[in-house]
Amino acid sequence: NRSTTAGKVLLISAGLDKTLKHSLYFLNAIKYLSVVLIQVSPGNSGAVMKYGFPSLANIKSRESYVTSYDPRTRTASWVIERLDPASLKGPSDRKFCEFKEDDSIHIFHRATNADYRGSGFDRGHLAAAANHKWSQKAMEDTFYLSNVAPQNPNLNQNTWNNLEKLCRSLTKHYLNVYVCTGPLYLPRGGGHTFKSSESERPCSPQVLILEQTDGKGVELRSYVLPNEPIDEKVPLERFLVPIETIERASGLLFVPNIMRRTGKLQAISNK
Repeated sequence: NRSTTAGKVLLISAGLDKTLKHSLYFLNAIKYLSVVLIQVSPGNSGAVMKYGFPSLANIKSRESYVTSYDPRTRTASWVIERLDPASLKGPSDRKFCEFKEDDSIHIFHRATNADYRGSGFDRGHLAAAANHKWSQKAMEDTFYLSNVAPQNPNLNQNTWNNLEKLCRSLTKHYLNVYVCTGPLYLPRGGGHTFKSSESERPCSPQVLILEQTDGKGVELRSYVLPNEPIDEKVPLERFLVPIETIERASGLLFVPNIMRRTGKLQAISNK
């Protein structure tokens, strides 16, 4: 038995696959969010490479983000996007966007809209559509199901939405904001076990890397939210965790890459 937790990391497809039962992975995922603030131009997905990647498997670059895809779970291992005031403004309209399969992924390993149908889960964005209003193509790219994870509807529409809004508001106070989101699988009872559909529950972690406007360092915030309804009265600060918690649980590394680019890192695990 494993507990469900969520951070700023989107869960992918929550449907039922009769052969692989990949929906069970979705039900057990956690999210994390990583944000780094730096100055770059909208549309330059290569800009997210400034602080490196948490891992190097199955990397794909889109108009508005860079992702690492896990074909076993049919979800992204992580998605990194860069936010600044320019990326949040523009004529894009999500009414022209539809969730769609990622045909760059083999049919055996891609999520489909049918996976979500009747699952009880929302198609939760990893890189949020509202983060990329600067270009219709950039916004449309966020609707690939490879940028989606199964998410509890109450969480997706309320607390998680508030976390996404927080990320956007931080662009008013930092030079640039990098956001890393992905599913995190944690054991329910604490203790180490191998990953399996029966023993894991997903959570949502999000790691924020905020670049100071004076260019003298970065601030790191990391959140993990359970993939379940959360009382809106609970402040987001309650879900701040040490970055080491996400690194150990996910097998990803953030701090070593960041320290190669800055001599000053302030990690905030509580407010």
